[in-house]
Amino acid sequence: MNEIQETIERKAALLETGDVEAIMSHYAPGYVEYNLAPPLRQPSGPGDGAQLKAWMAGFEKPPRREVTQLEITTDGDVAFATSLDRLSAVPRGATGGFSMWFRVTLGLRRIDGRWLVTHEHESVPFEMDGSLRAATGLTPAD
Repeated sequence: MNEIQETIERKAALLETGDVEAIMSHYAPGYVEYNLAPPLRQPSGPGDGAQLKAWMAGFEKPPRREVTQLEITTDGDVAFATSLDRLSAVPRGATGGFSMWFRVTLGLRRIDGRWLVTHEHESVPFEMDGSLRAATGLTPAD
């Protein structure tokens, strides 16, 4: 499981470097992605990182991602991982930054001796008071 944990944490740490190619090297061909940005499901593609590059261009410098409460289950060449991650960034042109927590579920497969992400799902809870506002102010203690 250490190899899987290292893969997940390395992928998250690479975000802060802005090295999209290195980040994308942690994904299997044809991976499925449900991330925080619209649409509901990211289109499958060659995994060239164009969407990630475009998203990162919206920040003064690459965002920082912290993986916490990581839990991993494995069976042979397949793994399932969950975590609570924190994203910190300064939007381009903003006077200050933000930090938000979100939920992450990953499916991984060992392919040619490497653990690669085959499925990624990120989500933010929403307020159940009828407003349907994203609950971006939550922390793991909430």
